[in-house]
Amino acid sequence: MSQVPAVSRRFVRDTVQQGAAPAVTVLVAGVLLAATALALPAVTGRALDLLLAGRHGEAGRWVVLCAVLTAVAVLAGAVEGMVTASGSAGATARIRTTVLRHLLDAGPRAGERFAHGDLVARLVGNAAQAGTVPVALAAALAAVVTPVGGLVALALTDVVTAGVVLIGMPLLVLLVKVFVRTFGDHTDRYLRAQGEMAGRLTEALRGARTIAAAGTRERDAARILAPLPELSRQGHLVWRIMGRSTAQASLLLPLLELAVLVVAGLRVAAGELSVGGMLAAWRYAVLATGAGGIVEELSGLIRGRGAALRLGEVLDQPVMAYGAVRELPPGDGTVEFRGVTLRHAGREVLRGIDLRLPGGTAVAVVGRSGSGKSALAALAGRLTDPDTGTVLLDGVPLPALTRRTLRRETGYAFARPALLGGTVGGTIAFGAYDPGERAVADAARAACADDYVRRLPDGYGTAVADAPLSGGEAQRLGLARAFAHAGRLLVLDDAMSSLDAVTELKVSRALLHGSGARTCLIVAHRAATAARARQVVWLADGRVRAVGTHAQLWQLPSYREVFAEEAVDA
Repeated sequence: MSQVPAVSRRFVRDTVQQGAAPAVTVLVAGVLLAATALALPAVTGRALDLLLAGRHGEAGRWVVLCAVLTAVAVLAGAVEGMVTASGSAGATARIRTTVLRHLLDAGPRAGERFAHGDLVARLVGNAAQAGTVPVALAAALAAVVTPVGGLVALALTDVVTAGVVLIGMPLLVLLVKVFVRTFGDHTDRYLRAQGEMAGRLTEALRGARTIAAAGTRERDAARILAPLPELSRQGHLVWRIMGRSTAQASLLLPLLELAVLVVAGLRVAAGELSVGGMLAAWRYAVLATGAGGIVEELSGLIRGRGAALRLGEVLDQPVMAYGAVRELPPGDGTVEFRGVTLRHAGREVLRGIDLRLPGGTAVAVVGRSGSGKSALAALAGRLTDPDTGTVLLDGVPLPALTRRTLRRETGYAFARPALLGGTVGGTIAFGAYDPGERAVADAARAACADDYVRRLPDGYGTAVADAPLSGGEAQRLGLARAFAHAGRLLVLDDAMSSLDAVTELKVSRALLHGSGARTCLIVAHRAATAARARQVVWLADGRVRAVGTHAQLWQLPSYREVFAEEAVDA
């Protein structure tokens, strides 16, 4: 198995520590079960000897003790089962909460290393498996008590028969050791193949319309299912390992038990052991060779640990740290990029950006596809951090701001807005603070959304899931949400691409004159949008090629080609 990152090891350790209370209960219940299992052979053997000797009165007390031990075992088993279920559920909930919060804190960059479907598989399936680790570890420790205690009790009952078991013990230890090593390797590979297939499936579901329109169902099904042979192979190997271990144990253990029974029988015939002692010795031999219980607990523990390590990989993603500045100084929303470089997948998306966006103005960012427009927009409001350099708002570096202040002063609208908030009104109000019903309605009017929202069955109270929205209507809700939370900086990342020309003109006027934001940064694909901005930043290959008004830059043939290309793409 590859070297385990420190974060993953720490996460496994923390998972065990946080689940200590139920784990201790399971351990105590498991040890109590083992103790009753160890006591019953001696008590049963004593009762049998007394009955065979005709001492029925004394035997009755031992029979009652057998009944009490059985009742204790049943109660301990019930407690163990109940606490195992509740403890695993509680640990799973804690794990999911921890990982989900970390993902949200990591921001958009969290999805760069892992496919979205893989993250869902880890957060749902792997979290449930990892949640069993604390109680599985306790159960595994308790399972060790039975064979160890059985061997000790067998030695106390009859040393000779204990020696027979000791002869076969190294083989049992080797069996368990080989199982742990091979089972863990193949379980890890199985989980990774499962996550890869989940990632491809999620990607295909997002592009279901494209796949249907292209008629590539068979090809995409083959692509999604490409990891299936590896998944099947690892799954079969896991079951084969378990089957082989079970078969080996099924061959070795009965032979040891039979050898103990033969030796104990010979000692009874020689008068060196009573009949009850033979019964006790045989039962203790069964307990001492009970590798099956340990293997079963270890398999669950190994699966849970493998799942926890995969979740630890997610927690290894860096999160955004925020500063302590709660209030920006008076300013007009001036944004500065100083020596900013941003890398993605080993490629420099932006290189050495030095740029000042004057406050209180609308600035359009234009460029060919892949020039870095969306990257610049993401940096402006700190959806991501640059690899080098600094971004400032009114002279304050964005990392120095508290999370609340940053999100209060910067707002975003996107080409494909996520319509969160439950209802249409809740979607517009969704943000760092509730702007109030009046501000929601005003923002909807500014985004040309108020008319069609009021035509919905319940108006602003209509559930988003019940509102038939076109792409343009969804964009207008996203714009309304941005307008309702306008601070010093409003960033529109291709947020008007689905609007018709008339609606875009109305929204642009509201944006430039009534959005409430002091500075607007607009990723523009249309020449008309750039023309309405006071300043245009022209990006090419991750660098600022020119800054000026649209009229000034329009004199350059290569600038005009940018919009000709976008028209063809559209």
